[in-house]
This record gives sequence, structure tokens and C-alpha cells, in this order.
Amino acid sequence: MILEGIVTTMGPDGAVNVAPMGPRVDAAMQRFVLRPFRTARTYANLKAHGEGVLHVTDDVLLLAKATVRALDPLPPMTPATVVGGKVLTDVCRYYEFRVVDCDDRGDRVTFDARVVHSARLRDFFGFNRAKHAVVEAAILASRTAFLPAETIAAELARLAPAVEKTGGDYEREAFALLEQYVRQSAVISERQAD
Repeated sequence: MILEGIVTTMGPDGAVNVAPMGPRVDAAMQRFVLRPFRTARTYANLKAHGEGVLHVTDDVLLLAKATVRALDPLPPMTPATVVGGKVLTDVCRYYEFRVVDCDDRGDRVTFDARVVHSARLRDFFGFNRAKHAVVEAAILASRTAFLPAETIAAELARLAPAVEKTGGDYEREAFALLEQYVRQSAVISERQAD
């Protein structure tokens, strides 16, 4: 199963990278598989450092901002307990991990990770159609480089009513941020095609 979350990694210069990521997990959550693209900062950081933190959150605004690199300033963090990394402080739970194997022969790299420490910080808010719609919109926004703009726009239009009907302020703000990012990406793509 794929679990949508947020991964923090440390760069060689000590800079923290906060990125959405959907690792393959099992129910035990003792190991999982991350598959970043070779061009991702998460890939470079894990190749250099081999440690990070996977966060599970119901904060879809944080997820949306991480997707479109709009985390300025970075969210509050504390030092990880076991690995050299950072833990986001307003998440439901987190899993500190170490990379135990790496297969980087393809465009998407496979990192097998072993959990070395985990903790629960707060309760998960619960299920809501708007939160799910924002997660799907964030995934679409992360694929603007290789999905047709018309496909993404159609999917966003399909997801929008769930956000309007069942979302709160954070879900609406997150969805609007993602829509704006997708529109800007489409305009940039059109200019590059000309």
C-alpha cells in the first residue's frame, strides 16, 4: 500500500528538505520503500546522508505547500531522536529511518528504508472528502511536467466540489494554492512550446 506523507531529509550543507512522498508500506511500518526521481533533492540527500524522517499528517495545507515548494518559512521542527534529521512538530506521527539498500539504475530510484524510531504526536483528525481531494490534487500538481494540462485541469474540476462542500478554510486554501500552481505550470509549458 502507498501511504501519502511528508519526508524530511538533510542536505550536505545542513539544509532541511521537506517533500511530499508516497512510500510503499506494510501494516507493521518497520520498513518501507521510497521512490524519488533522480532529479529530486530527496534523492540527492538520501544518497549523501542515508537517513530521514517520514511524517504522517492530516494537515493538507502543509502537504500542498510542500508539493509546490511554498514552505517559506519552513514549518516548526525539532531534532530527530535517533537519526541526523528533523521532525515536523505538527504531525500525527513520524518514522525516523535509515536507508538499508538503494537501487538507482532507473529514472526512479528505490530506497529500502528501515524504521529506527517512531512516535505519535497527536490524534489523526479523521476522514473528510475535502482532505482526500486535496491529497489527490497535490499528486496531480506534482505531475505537471509529464501529464497533459487538460487532464490535470479536468481532474481538478472533478475534485473541486468535494472541497467546496466538505472542506474548511485550510482545505480551501490548500486546493486554491494547488490550482494556482497548476495554472502557472500550464502557462510556463505553453510559453516553452512556442
